[in-house]
Amino acid sequence: MDSTGTEGIQGRPATRGAKEVVLRYFDALVAGDRDAIRDSWAEEGSCWYGGDLPISGTWQGRDQVINGFLATAFAHLDPDREVGARVTNIFGEDEQVSVEWDSWGTGRTGRAYRQKNTAIFTVRNGAIVSMREYADTQHWERALVADRG
Repeated sequence: MDSTGTEGIQGRPATRGAKEVVLRYFDALVAGDRDAIRDSWAEEGSCWYGGDLPISGTWQGRDQVINGFLATAFAHLDPDREVGARVTNIFGEDEQVSVEWDSWGTGRTGRAYRQKNTAIFTVRNGAIVSMREYADTQHWERALVADRG
């Protein structure tokens, strides 16, 4: 199947290309488009984030990725202040996509959050089946987690 949106092999509908799926996901995150975010993930999708943070670990299944990982991350941001993300680099081949992006916001702590992120996505049948995200976890903690003391 191709990624042009035209008919695929033997009349089957074509699926979106892997990079297109990932870029659509980032657009949906920035726009707060919950339906498009949900549609971006395969039901069995998984997300991994390193470190010892509230978002760290493996989140298995689309509902856990959205209602666990993403909800927990956004719960640490001040919803009354600007929150954003901008893809700065994307490349991939077949089902693997590597993305670099800048993200920003203000924590509920009142501290500024400015992060450079990298993730490896795997896309199959037009949906994200896995994401492994790498970032400065110390900055995430300093900016977004209330003082532990």
